[in-house]
Amino acid sequence: MANLHIILVKSGIGYADDQRKTLKALGLRRLNQSVSHEDTASIRGMINKVRHLVEVEEES
Repeated sequence: MANLHIILVKSGIGYADDQRKTLKALGLRRLNQSVSHEDTASIRGMINKVRHLVEVEEES
């Protein structure tokens, strides 16, 4: 299964509480912090919710 490399490029300050909680659930706490997760439907759904705050790269 492929991995997704997720980078926080914009702060969650000023956005809805559920979006900030989604960032925390993904493991993102600081700007330019990056995490890797397996490419699953639930992770894709979380990324979709905060797509304006993160950048996503696919790893093979």
